[in-house]
Amino acid sequence: MHHRTKGTEGNPLRRDADRTRTRWRAAFALTCLLAVVVGFALGRAAWTDGHRTAENVARHRHTVTASTVSETTYRPGDRPSSRPVTVATATWHDPAQRRHTETVPVPAGTRKGDTVRLWVDGNGTAAAAPPSRTDIVLNAVGVGTGALAGIVLAGGALVAVRLRVVDARSARAWESEWAGVEPLWSGRLRPGQGAGDD
Repeated sequence: MHHRTKGTEGNPLRRDADRTRTRWRAAFALTCLLAVVVGFALGRAAWTDGHRTAENVARHRHTVTASTVSETTYRPGDRPSSRPVTVATATWHDPAQRRHTETVPVPAGTRKGDTVRLWVDGNGTAAAAPPSRTDIVLNAVGVGTGALAGIVLAGGALVAVRLRVVDARSARAWESEWAGVEPLWSGRLRPGQGAGDD
């Protein structure tokens, strides 16, 4: 009949190293769960903050119709890896009827004398458009995914290191135990043991 051990010891063939491995794997599973919760919370916070910022920017900016007064040229992008931006000198009037002339980004193919829609700030100076819904979503997803990946990678690295330590200790203990058992099991003499010694 099959006998099961009960109580805190569990399986007598299960070593301390096996229990330690199980605990570290469970800790990693909890870390992954924590990463999902933290990633979701940070992504949601980034979404809320981005949405609030976009609304605030939109309250202080509006669009005007500008007329280009020069041919288009190209300007390097804001970052080294970004594409060149098509720009032209344009003129427009702000709500106080002050005239403004600046070099601003325009759609490709814009010619001198064309009209373009342009975002301006409260002073009538050309400004960036408020963040779009897509920008806000992408930022929130990026923040949430980055937090999730960072926590999982850090937790995984810690667990991997701890499991290597456990494996190394287990291997040393196994070799030590085997050195005591192997001569008896195989019938070979241990160093310093005589033929009649037991």
